[in-house]
Amino acid sequence: MDADNIVPFEAQTPPRSSATSMKNTLVEKAAEIVPDPLVLINLVSKRVAQLNQGRSPLVNALPSMGFADIALTEIIEGKIKLREVEADA
Repeated sequence: MDADNIVPFEAQTPPRSSATSMKNTLVEKAAEIVPDPLVLINLVSKRVAQLNQGRSPLVNALPSMGFADIALTEIIEGKIKLREVEADA
């Protein structure tokens, strides 16, 4: 291979997105309300499924927000809550 044909390539790190830090903040705030990570994941997943089926958001959603962001915001604002189900004795 001729040295003239070699083009140096320097990998660039992508710029940090403010959206990522916002999402992390949403997760942290929601985790204060629903401290069990597995329960929080299930709650967000079920709400995302509802939103995918056409349910309306319960909060003012920005166009840049995904369904998971909407679900987390709903949890933070107290619009959706975890309902305790009693086990049959």
